[in-house]
Amino acid sequence: MDMPDIRVEKGHAEPEEVAALTALLLARAAARPADTAPAHRGRARAGWRRLEREGGFRAPHSWH
Repeated sequence: MDMPDIRVEKGHAEPEEVAALTALLLARAAARPADTAPAHRGRARAGWRRLEREGGFRAPHSWH
């Protein structure tokens, strides 16, 4: 066990503080539902357009 699981980047944490933080993280991980829905749902339609289905000329100042 060369590398600890939790490392203090700045300052000095007492063992009790590290234990409290570890307990908090484990409690939050245990409270999370096992079958969470994916965070990213696909779009209803494509984000791009087929150029052959576009109208002819598009003004350069157009937002579309």
